[in-house]
Amino acid sequence: MSEVKLAAEPRTEFGKGAARRIRRANKVPGVLYGHGADPVHITLPGHDLQMALRTPNVLLSLDIEGKNELAIPKAIQRDPLKGFLEHVDLLLVNRGETVSVEIRVLTEGALAPGGNLLEHVLDALPVEAEATHIPESVSVSIEGLAAGASVLARDIALPSGVALAVEDDAVVLQVLAAQAEEAPAEGAEAEEEAVEA
Repeated sequence: MSEVKLAAEPRTEFGKGAARRIRRANKVPGVLYGHGADPVHITLPGHDLQMALRTPNVLLSLDIEGKNELAIPKAIQRDPLKGFLEHVDLLLVNRGETVSVEIRVLTEGALAPGGNLLEHVLDALPVEAEATHIPESVSVSIEGLAAGASVLARDIALPSGVALAVEDDAVVLQVLAAQAEEAPAEGAEAEEEAVEA
């Protein structure tokens, strides 16, 4: 798991106007919380944060006026149209501490022939892992799975030190039968002919 160093500044201005000024300066307002401490309002460098957040569950090493803190992203707000970062909530973590996160489920292989569809019942798999060793994703083989087959949480091989944070019989993926296109009913055909006449 990658660790990204970022310089953060304490933030004393609040509200929409202050947030707009921060974003105009290519920075992102954020809140750092956890471990029972009072939330710390900070400002982070926009471009560096955007690049860091490309890695899911990235570990951020924050330098706040000479004090170093480790954090992981918990909530990220983006502009719905332009996609730029508007605000980020960060959770304080310690090395060796176990945290609950969600990791991506990647698939390998091809389904059995027949045009069936693969449904991701869970978009991400809830797990518990050591804060500095959170996997970015897990891979699952779907090779040859036919309609009706499913992959349960317990079927997914997790890296050492990572445990499920969901029921082990939770369905993660399932294969749906291809839907044949329905022929129009006889009554509907008769109505279409009447309209055309």
